[in-house]
Amino acid sequence: MTGPETLVIGVVQHPCHERPAENLELATAGIRKAAERGARLVVLPELHGHRYFCQTEDPAHFDLAEPVPGPTTEALAAEARRCRVTVVGSVFERRAPGLHHNTAVILDRDGALSGTYRKMHIPDDPGYYEKFYFVPGDQGFVPIDTSLGRIGVMVCWDQWYPEAARLMTLAGAEILLFPSAIGWDTADDLPERQRQLDSWITIQRGHAIANGVPVVCANRVGTEPASADGVARTIQFWGSSFGCGPQGEILWRAGDAPTLGMVEIDRPRTEQVRRVWPFLRDRRIDAYAGLDRRYGAPATVPPED
Repeated sequence: MTGPETLVIGVVQHPCHERPAENLELATAGIRKAAERGARLVVLPELHGHRYFCQTEDPAHFDLAEPVPGPTTEALAAEARRCRVTVVGSVFERRAPGLHHNTAVILDRDGALSGTYRKMHIPDDPGYYEKFYFVPGDQGFVPIDTSLGRIGVMVCWDQWYPEAARLMTLAGAEILLFPSAIGWDTADDLPERQRQLDSWITIQRGHAIANGVPVVCANRVGTEPASADGVARTIQFWGSSFGCGPQGEILWRAGDAPTLGMVEIDRPRTEQVRRVWPFLRDRRIDAYAGLDRRYGAPATVPPED
């Protein structure tokens, strides 16, 4: 990455409300405050412009979608340009009638749209009916080049897949960023909640360790009912946004309240860690053909050279 050896990243963890304008103000205020505290890169939560509408399947929610570029990207670009920071935001993208994506947008410090990432892994679980709204991304796991260097942006459900993090790293990503919207079903008991949260943090720390790159995740907070009267399923977004270094070491972690976190990334550390933990060097690329199968191993494994 280019620039100073320490990269300061602002992580905006905020709740989402019924009025999109209120959510946009929370996002832009977070960008301004992060810039004032020295951030050069700011990450916002997944779908930060709206309540998490995917708790139910309702065709009316498609009215929330917008093009990219569009109103949200224009507002984020203006703030990025004003504050001279790079911003990673999230948009419910209307690509064409009946064709929508869950899209991360990367706005550089001059306000230019450096690139987009369309969420590749789309869940379809109780309370997370995203397959009704989003088609899987078709851009692959391709890092985005910015004035800060090459960043690998993925979205929420992508964070559970080591293949995704690996491919981003192999394509040259120098840091992995995950806008997220994840929480508990309020019917879950406390032990189950803790297991889910621990798993979520552990898998992402594992991506950092296996690939020798820092990882930063921005999650939302707050309790959001699936309907106005709260009768249907309700999600309590657990926050816990965090940043970790290339050995999985926690650099900063939030609680479950709205907050602005500052993560300091030591850029030369990736080189140092990879020299003593050369996982990329020792990969058996001749033996991984089975990864392109849905299930089941290849009949034979080639001998090691």
